[in-house]
Amino acid sequence: MIGAVAIDATLMEEAPESRELSPDKANVDAARRGDRAAFASLHEQYAPMVHGMLLARVGINDADDLVQEVFLHAMRKLPTLRDGAAFGPWLATITRNFAMQLLRDRRRQANVAQHVNAKPASGSERRAARGEAVRVLEVIRSLPEAYQETLILRLVEGLTGPQIAACTGLTPGSVRVNLHRGMNMLRDKLGLNAPAEEGR
Repeated sequence: MIGAVAIDATLMEEAPESRELSPDKANVDAARRGDRAAFASLHEQYAPMVHGMLLARVGINDADDLVQEVFLHAMRKLPTLRDGAAFGPWLATITRNFAMQLLRDRRRQANVAQHVNAKPASGSERRAARGEAVRVLEVIRSLPEAYQETLILRLVEGLTGPQIAACTGLTPGSVRVNLHRGMNMLRDKLGLNAPAEEGR
């Protein structure tokens, strides 16, 4: 999980032993044929990406339930996926669309999303660490959309730049740019950047 002071230049570094996030085409094909173990393997591999993308759009308390709903939807739609190697970007698109539709539905039903997102932000009955994490998430959500997902996948889910690229279909260069610019904007908004007088 994120903490305010954990936002550091070291987060931009890549872990030397990155786990491979390209889906095993055999798992995708087997899951298409109804193999639940193969789909469970895909779920385990891609759940952090889905969770991070949902956190960019919905409240913390909803994320776990919504991850399950996204994967159930993906399992039903799996026969429509033509290329098993494109599972990550395909799932990322489903996640974004699902989250946007969910928020639209909730707005129509008495602004539930606003209530859920505002509740933890008050923080009086919550522990200080959780309140700080909620505050940082709210700041991340105020950034341009391209930076929201990338930062949450990096800071909350712990994915490296190459892992984010493999999951989402973005190029590694785009991920690096999004991380760099997004991190700078986040540090500015949190007041963590050094005064600009001396370096410039």
